[in-house]
Amino acid sequence: MTKPLIAVTTSRRSGWRIFPLVNLNLWLAGARGVRWVAGKPSDVRGVDGIIIGGGDDISPDLYGGEFITSARLDPDRDAMERRLVEEAIAEGKPVLGICRGAQMLNVALGGTLHENAYGVYTASDRYWTILPKKRVRICEGTRLAHLSGTETMKVNALHSQAVDRLGSGLCVAARDGGGMIQAIERDVEPFALGVQWHPEHLPYARRQRAIFRALVAAARAQREHRGQLHSVDMAAE
Repeated sequence: MTKPLIAVTTSRRSGWRIFPLVNLNLWLAGARGVRWVAGKPSDVRGVDGIIIGGGDDISPDLYGGEFITSARLDPDRDAMERRLVEEAIAEGKPVLGICRGAQMLNVALGGTLHENAYGVYTASDRYWTILPKKRVRICEGTRLAHLSGTETMKVNALHSQAVDRLGSGLCVAARDGGGMIQAIERDVEPFALGVQWHPEHLPYARRQRAIFRALVAAARAQREHRGQLHSVDMAAE
């Protein structure tokens, strides 16, 4: 049986460096990736799932926020990824959001962001590293907890924005010690999970590989017209 095909959105500027890392994690989980960038064809009907990758800040125009002069924006990518999330949910395709991607998942479903998250959550430890130094607490009873357990998780951090008001159908799956949201998920079909960190940089960590395995399990179930959430739960056993 052919491996599930997962589209991975990246920036035009730095995606050539990030995509191979994400694709490695997909390969380890039993899938294959294809890179999508703004301005090129991107049709959700041609793939089994989508990863919205990390990168520049999301424009506040998408959620009624205030512009921060230091922010680096990519309006073309914003428009593409918002459309892809909306279409993926409508078509029943699973979605994984990574850092910016978690924020885009929230915005595309009607939520908002904190543009300067650490200005709001002053008790949150601020890191800017691909090394797993930041501690996050997984919320009990969530699908992420079923995948990775509820023990405090050490992750990396490369973000300045964070989820504020939740989008439709989303719930909080993890927070850091200062209360800042670090993961969100849907509790109804199709499967959708957004993590504020970058699991693609941590392929040696079992709990991070579980995130990609969950997406692949959901993508395979979608292709075979089976329940995605049940398939994800079974893959986590």
